[in-house]
Amino acid sequence: MKRISIIPVFLILLGCSTPFPLDTVVIKDCYDGDTCTTITGEKIRLACIDTPELRGKRADPIPAKAVRDYLSGLVAGKEVFINRISKDRYLRTVAELSIGGMNIQEHLVDKGLATIYERYASQCDWSKNK
Repeated sequence: MKRISIIPVFLILLGCSTPFPLDTVVIKDCYDGDTCTTITGEKIRLACIDTPELRGKRADPIPAKAVRDYLSGLVAGKEVFINRISKDRYLRTVAELSIGGMNIQEHLVDKGLATIYERYASQCDWSKNK
């Protein structure tokens, strides 16, 4: 009789390059193309990307509103997976978001709505292949 070895699932998962997001949040709204707020008031800065600014010296309001509205359509009012990375100087949570198996930041870059924020790109495994 052959003996079959069963590898525990957690050992298989250890080999994954990106940790599975363990938490979910519900997004209330998005301030701009890379900042959202949860229904509990947590401000989230989407990691590893940059989008046009709504205000300030570098403001470019037309594309900024377009990406904000697109992002809102993807996540506002929805439960999303969150992979918290750190806090930024404004005390926002820097995190990766995903919904339906899709990494939101990577999707925005692929659609041409965001660029990779090179200074912080090392925080996101997906950005290394772009």
